[in-house]
Amino acid sequence: MKFPKPYTLEEIASLIDTEFIGASDFEVLGMNEIHVVEPGDIVFVDHPKYYDKALNSPATIVLINKVVDCPKGKALLISDDPFRDFNKLTKHFKPFVASNASISETATIGENTVIQPNSFVGNNVKIGNNCLIHSNVAIYDDCIIGDNVTIHAGTILGADAFYYKKRPEGFDKLVSGGKVVVENNVDIGSSCTIDRGVTGDTTIGEGSKLDNQIQIGHDTVIGKKCLIASHTGIAGCVVVEDEVTLWGQVGVISGITIGKGAVVYAQSGVANSLEGGKTYFGSPAVEARAKMKELATIKNMPSILKKLENK
Repeated sequence: MKFPKPYTLEEIASLIDTEFIGASDFEVLGMNEIHVVEPGDIVFVDHPKYYDKALNSPATIVLINKVVDCPKGKALLISDDPFRDFNKLTKHFKPFVASNASISETATIGENTVIQPNSFVGNNVKIGNNCLIHSNVAIYDDCIIGDNVTIHAGTILGADAFYYKKRPEGFDKLVSGGKVVVENNVDIGSSCTIDRGVTGDTTIGEGSKLDNQIQIGHDTVIGKKCLIASHTGIAGCVVVEDEVTLWGQVGVISGITIGKGAVVYAQSGVANSLEGGKTYFGSPAVEARAKMKELATIKNMPSILKKLENK
């Protein structure tokens, strides 16, 4: 998430009432999660296990819960609860704005685009040309949809990220301030849910086709010309490269990459990154040929044991 204008370190510190280490006029341009940060961004960290990763990331401002040595060319915001204060910043720069119409006056709708009755289009949404949005589709604030996109009934774009911090009193939600980007020539089936990024974008690449009842988590990037079949669930922060096929009921764990041209057979569970250009099956998913041999061996075990007993 980029701020509408540059801010100083002192200004950001005053918004969340924290101390800071660094020049008071140190420039702050935005805020992001660690996997998408850039110079000028704030990243937050609240566990010693991840201090080094955050301090050595491209982010130049680190919101942290301990005074540490500040890396050269960077600045620190010292907070007793970085998770809470990151949420404060999100709410300040991306506050919730209630809609008072089915299609917001701030939405931009392209030529020859049809939006069927009972659909909702939120604030600052952009929809391109020649799109067809069927009934009962919900497109939350700030989503961007390209040209020639079809979205079937009951689909939701831009729901909040499933991202919580466990506290003694319960679970504390990380506020979502990102968006969903759907590129040109994408088809999305009915009853799909595509969550927006926490601070960045969840992206569906050009020419990709999604079946019905698919879940795609926050900040995940689906490449170009991918095929994703029904009941597939993809967690947050996943990269699915171009021309990947995921068959029905595939489950994908967070934070991994599925390489270009990979094919994952139905009901597989993807627990690690997969190389491109190969076919996978099983849970955890492995190369399909090896898995098929393994299953054939298991199937033959009774006859093998019987032969051994008769010796």
